[in-house]
Amino acid sequence: MVIWIIGLAGAGKTVIGKELYINLKRRYKNLVLIDGDVIRKVMGEDLGHTVGERKKNADRISRLCNMLDQQDIHVICCVLSLFRETQDWNRQNYKQYYEIYINVSLDTLIKRNQKNLYVRALNGEIKDVVGVDIPFIAPKMPDYVIDNNKDRLDFDDIIKDVLNSLPKFK
Repeated sequence: MVIWIIGLAGAGKTVIGKELYINLKRRYKNLVLIDGDVIRKVMGEDLGHTVGERKKNADRISRLCNMLDQQDIHVICCVLSLFRETQDWNRQNYKQYYEIYINVSLDTLIKRNQKNLYVRALNGEIKDVVGVDIPFIAPKMPDYVIDNNKDRLDFDDIIKDVLNSLPKFK
C-alpha cells in the first residue's frame, strides 16, 4: 500500500506521517517513510521550486513509490502533491493507494509562521510558494481528510482515526 499524505507546507504532513509510520511499523516491517523535502536532498537538490521543477520532483517521487510498491514494500509518502495528474497516476499505477489530505487554511499557516515561508512570500521576498503565487488545488477525491486548523499538542486522536480508516494491507 502507498499512503499518500497531501497538504500545503506546514500543514502537518511530516508529523502525521512519522506518527503513522511508528504505529504501522510494528505490524509491517516492509514499510518505509518518504518525505518530499528529504527526497529533494537525496536527489542532490538539483531542482528549484518553479511549477516545472515541482512537476519533475513529483514524478520522481511517484515513480520511486511505484518501484517500492512493485517490490511489496509499503510506503507512507508525505508530499505537497500539487498536481492532480500525479494523484490520478498514483491511483492507476499503485497496487493499493490511500490518499490523505491535510486541510489547513492559508490564514492558519500564516499565523503559525513555520519557517517564515508564507510571510516572506507575501512580502515578495521569495517566489514560487504554493498557496501564495502558485495555486494549490485540493485533491478531488481523497480517501481521508484531516482538518488541521486547530492548534494541537499532539495528534493521537487523528492518528487513531486514520489507522481505523485504513483498508487492510494487501
